Amino acid sequence: MNTIIDSRQLRAFVTLARTGSFTQTGKELFLSQSAISHGIKALERDIGCRLLDRVGKKVSLTPPGEQLLYYADKILREMLDARQSIDQLAKWGHSRLRLGASTTACQYLLPPVLGKFKESFPQCQLAIQPGDTPVAMELLLQNRIDLALALEPHHEPRLEFHPLFTDELVFLVAPTHPWAVRGVVAREEIPTQSYILYNKGTYTFRLVEEYFRREQVALHSLIEVGSMETSKELVKLGLGVSILAPWIARRELRDGTLVSFPLGRRKLKRNWGILHRTARPLNLAEETFINLCRTTTEELLKCEAVATTPARPAGATSKSASRIPALAAQAA
Repeated sequence: MNTIIDSRQLRAFVTLARTGSFTQTGKELFLSQSAISHGIKALERDIGCRLLDRVGKKVSLTPPGEQLLYYADKILREMLDARQSIDQLAKWGHSRLRLGASTTACQYLLPPVLGKFKESFPQCQLAIQPGDTPVAMELLLQNRIDLALALEPHHEPRLEFHPLFTDELVFLVAPTHPWAVRGVVAREEIPTQSYILYNKGTYTFRLVEEYFRREQVALHSLIEVGSMETSKELVKLGLGVSILAPWIARRELRDGTLVSFPLGRRKLKRNWGILHRTARPLNLAEETFINLCRTTTEELLKCEAVATTPARPAGATSKSASRIPALAAQAA
């Protein structure tokens, strides 16, 4: 039996099984009666058995023919559905976009971008798969997502990185924390603090770990939390120090419920961008999404100055508050 069945022969067989007439089948398919007959014979030869019984001008299905008809109907319906789906995707505004993004990006970056994206592509089917950068990379390579909003990987030639913005990780403390009151981070005090950090399995956690290892500073006491919001709330309660990017705590830094300090003279920066498979060209929807990400995230860069200009801590005098930027630069 031939492993490949000609779809035209299959369509002729299904139509003939329904009409029971070579003449009527030829009319419906705009083919001659002879062409239909040759096609059915070729199909029977490929299948390796007789599919039809011919009685005069009428035909009836043999048991193998009935079995083939059951599967042929489903095959032709699937082919029709596939064609209709592709036709829809080819139309303006009709597409599918599968995104991967970290929990942070899902919460703080994606909502405004997707709001603008849906204005341009109202019929686009969106699917979002949360996951940190290594997870997103794996999903891309498995073709389970189309784009990933993630941090720049060290080296992966199979993926292309479209840069969006760079942020800096900083210490975040409550206004009543000794660092905020004094306006300075003493290097020797860094190992003595309790740190509230997000998910030890994340790419960012590994960056923080590597940073302090190179600085020869050990972070002994760690509290692991599952969300950025929880981390900020625990810091506000005075339960520890967090290490986050200022744009994640923009509101709290602005109203003074959190105070930021640089990690040290050497900054810890992250590059954010869009990843996609190098071998696959971007379509219109994907290019639009990347451009919207660029314009939307430009606003985030405005809050980076907050990292080196903390809000005046509670209880600080005007004189001590004015010294915070200079002193903070000497931390760690």
